[in-house]
Amino acid sequence: MAFFFAHLFSTNPPLRRGFLCYDGRKMEAKIKFIKDWLGTGCINIFGLPMSGKDTIGLRLAEALDVKFMSSGMIIRAMEKAKGESYTDKGDLAPSAVFFELVLPYFGREDLKEFGFILSSVGRWQGEESLVIETAQNSGHPIKAAVVLNISEADVKNRWETAKILGDRGGRPDDEKPKVFEKRLQEFKNKTLPVITHYQRLGLLVPVRADMDRDVVYREIVDRLYEFAVKDSSQN
Repeated sequence: MAFFFAHLFSTNPPLRRGFLCYDGRKMEAKIKFIKDWLGTGCINIFGLPMSGKDTIGLRLAEALDVKFMSSGMIIRAMEKAKGESYTDKGDLAPSAVFFELVLPYFGREDLKEFGFILSSVGRWQGEESLVIETAQNSGHPIKAAVVLNISEADVKNRWETAKILGDRGGRPDDEKPKVFEKRLQEFKNKTLPVITHYQRLGLLVPVRADMDRDVVYREIVDRLYEFAVKDSSQN
């Protein structure tokens, strides 16, 4: 099923005519509203490998003046520093490793005044409850979960392009088609149930990700703004 991901979580309205002629002042106002609504809370971003989670997440974190946390980046840095390997064959890191390395960031004293943009923090089914609880107890409640909707065909094309450009930093889990296929399978088996959990909690914000990065970014801001306005009116 080409859009197995988008079919499950696609509630996106069609792009508006004249969308590319975006009013910068409106964008700034929406960013400010999202920032005020978020406070020291978190927005968790999920999506297939190569869907743009880190790229979009870093840009959004900069715009909102919050911290960016990627469990993948943290775990890969540990693997490199210690010469250990959990993810180079496409597998997700064991939950025990994830809990030990990533969850303490929520309680860091130097980060308590900041909100967070999270890149798939707690992506293995069974991790999400402790992530939500830890974030809440640390003063960083998860207020929304963005899901980047894109087809497998599109992410495979992005992977092929990245291989040609060599712009992924030589990651072991990006090197071979078999490993990339494993990552896709891990997402279906372990991460889709996590996203469904956020959907049941009423926190899911679906966004199309099969477009130009600037368009995707603006679409995320629009969807988050709409979500924040609705959430604020209910609280």
